[in-house]
Amino acid sequence: MKAVAVQAFGGPEGLAVVELPLPVPAAGQVRISSEAIGVGGVDTLIRSGALAAHGFRAGHVPGGEVAGTVTAVGEGVDPAWAGRRVWASTGAGGGYAEHALAPVAEILPLPAGLSAVDAVTLGSASVVAHFGLAHARFAPGDAVLVRGAAGSLGITAVQLAARGGASAVAVTTSSAARGARLRELGATRVLDRSGAGVEAEDAGYDVILDVVTGADVPSFLSRLRPNGRLVAVGAVGGPPPAELGAVMMAAFQKSLTFATFSAATVPVADRQAVRAEQFAAAAEGTLRTVVHDVLPLEQAVRAHRAMDAGEVLGRIVLTP
Repeated sequence: MKAVAVQAFGGPEGLAVVELPLPVPAAGQVRISSEAIGVGGVDTLIRSGALAAHGFRAGHVPGGEVAGTVTAVGEGVDPAWAGRRVWASTGAGGGYAEHALAPVAEILPLPAGLSAVDAVTLGSASVVAHFGLAHARFAPGDAVLVRGAAGSLGITAVQLAARGGASAVAVTTSSAARGARLRELGATRVLDRSGAGVEAEDAGYDVILDVVTGADVPSFLSRLRPNGRLVAVGAVGGPPPAELGAVMMAAFQKSLTFATFSAATVPVADRQAVRAEQFAAAAEGTLRTVVHDVLPLEQAVRAHRAMDAGEVLGRIVLTP
């Protein structure tokens, strides 16, 4: 089968099309003939070598989610799965390929009316948005800021906060055009990437959902109201600065919270239940997806260049 592997860590040019044997599902796994492959921020981190210390090596096939048709099942898997169209989490990789393996616990049938492209646009990121807001104890009436709102995670978080009764939904993004699109999805205030801009004067936020993290975390913490909560759900900007603890202590009397959130801490059954609800909502049109581009698998380098340049609004999807 055709796949895309990281032949050399670094820039997008380190990705290359390769030929690999057709994978055989082990016990508890299924094989999926992919129709759509999601391109995520973690894929670019793996490709760059930033996660090499976590065991990723040259030759790794990135890609954590696919959608397509189950073509084979492993031992212990109900054979009725064969022939069904599903979304699947492939775990740490293996998705950038014509065929992928996934644990049967991590697949979900696609409802009628939901395309494979929309499924991988929502599948992983939207669940993080849902549980990230829950981790931040988001409640109706809270003022929310989504930092780094242009990706699928941020786009879903904006919609969920607006639907959940937020008193305000602010976003940081890189252009007026992106800001206008985010307003259509529920944002009420648009700031630049630093949190500045003509709409930056405000009374603060109860919840900040932070996809970026990085060196600017202290400046965003300063914008929290008393008892405010900042939850890091991504780290595309790297870790927070070493002085974060000192910043938190300096704001001791505001009772602020800085937390991290990973969907890996949520039981699989709970993730799948929320994902099924989100898929149904997307099929009905009440939860919207934003697809930046659909490219052939062979153009994974182009997809990663766009990701690295910060040009993507929504999700890039690859198709075999």
